[in-house]
Amino acid sequence: MSDTQSASMNGVDVGKLLATLDAIKADPSLANFKFHAETEWRGGGHSRTTIQNFFGVGSEDASRSTPFIVEGDEPPVLLGGNAGPNAVELVLTGLASCLAVGFAYNAAARGIQVEELSFHIDGDIDLHGFLGLSEKVRPGYQNIRVTCRVKSDASHEKLVELCEHVQNTSPVLDIVRNPVAVSVTLDAQ
Repeated sequence: MSDTQSASMNGVDVGKLLATLDAIKADPSLANFKFHAETEWRGGGHSRTTIQNFFGVGSEDASRSTPFIVEGDEPPVLLGGNAGPNAVELVLTGLASCLAVGFAYNAAARGIQVEELSFHIDGDIDLHGFLGLSEKVRPGYQNIRVTCRVKSDASHEKLVELCEHVQNTSPVLDIVRNPVAVSVTLDAQ
């Protein structure tokens, strides 16, 4: 392993990253993960989601001793109390976060040093769909625009190639761009 591969780049331990890739190539079942979230309605537009354990690398991971708590709410104009971002804002957050991780990790694997990285993201929603006022308007985003700003000593061509690779491998971008089978079970009590 070269010095570049064994060092940390962009805050990523490149040696561990490459070892993870090798382990998954050797045993593809290690790539199967299942993430969990528990959400409780708190009243009005307010909800609280708890995230802690997940399944990965063949077993349930319990490395998080304290759960992550994500508050969700609506702004007052949508009858909420601003206790947290609303769900569609959290989708944008998830997308930008996923792109940032993908960019930093893939840059490190390619030996590209990133000095600064930020994302600006906008999404357009027409409430006619959400409010059930039109069957012609989808309730979700009609359009999402992402601007990636990066400062690096890599060539423009390498950064364009990296950005395209990140888009092709981003789990959240894939979820947003492509239909995902979702089943909802009602447990009425």
